[in-house]
Amino acid sequence: MYEGRRILAVIPARGGSKGLPGKNIRELAGKPLIAWSIEAGRQSRHVDQLTVSTDSPEVARVAREWGGDVPFMRPAELATDEAKGIDAILHAVQWHRDRGENFDLVLVLQPTSPLRTAADIDLAVELFFAKDAGAVVSVCPTDHHPWWSNTLPVDGSMKDFLRPELKNANRQSLPAFYRLNGAIYLADIRFLEKKRSFITDGAFAYPMALESSVDIDTLLDFRLAEILLAERAKHHPK
Repeated sequence: MYEGRRILAVIPARGGSKGLPGKNIRELAGKPLIAWSIEAGRQSRHVDQLTVSTDSPEVARVAREWGGDVPFMRPAELATDEAKGIDAILHAVQWHRDRGENFDLVLVLQPTSPLRTAADIDLAVELFFAKDAGAVVSVCPTDHHPWWSNTLPVDGSMKDFLRPELKNANRQSLPAFYRLNGAIYLADIRFLEKKRSFITDGAFAYPMALESSVDIDTLLDFRLAEILLAERAKHHPK
């Protein structure tokens, strides 16, 4: 709870993953991937309830072992490749509401962001209230500046690949660009039910460091996260 507002954290964790099968419970630095988000949510000073939404009995079992609350199994129609993520989140909100458990804000913690910490969650919540926001979404600096990118024609010609003013520019002179990092999506529930999006008017960015922003989709992402978590453990031993 913060400023008298109750916060529901939801970890959406489908069983299926085409890119990296079983990734949500795959071991990462000594614990299942989903455990990193469960622990961050439970360690937050502001989260009142942390719910894991999954269609997989195996994910549910592992989540419970690591302290996650799995009070329902996600309906099959909300766990397909075509299903919209927002519908799974609002389903979790409504499930609690139907049982008299009312919340003011919903916080989405994707299990594929293991480097997001409880401190990040608490700072994002505090930013939400400081900005009188409808939503707060985490971002990080882009890995590569988008102005150095372009599409290629069929023949591969690089004529006009860069805009003329970039040809003699250095990286430091370019404006900073940010990207979504997938770690934190926070919104007022009424705002979200009306807008059906976290990224709209009334939303504000919570910037995070690039090294805290690995969003795991491939084996390479997994390896990078392992390295970064090992470095973090080395500098911040428990």
